[in-house]
Amino acid sequence: MVYDKICELICAQLGLETSEVSRDTEFVADLGCDSLDIVELTIALEEEFGIPEISEDNLKSIKTIGDLADYAQRFA
Repeated sequence: MVYDKICELICAQLGLETSEVSRDTEFVADLGCDSLDIVELTIALEEEFGIPEISEDNLKSIKTIGDLADYAQRFA
């Protein structure tokens, strides 16, 4: 459930179809996200799931959509 919602958010933010992403999709390497994209995605995620601000250290460890879903799941 969390993963599906995250995929929807990412696809809406980046103009993609959900069929274009998977748990292994990397934000930078596969989607070409820049720092502004990452910031916008984290803000949307924080608002959607009511999670606290994602720290810089945690952001560095989130490379894939699966990583992000696993992180968000802790707060769902």
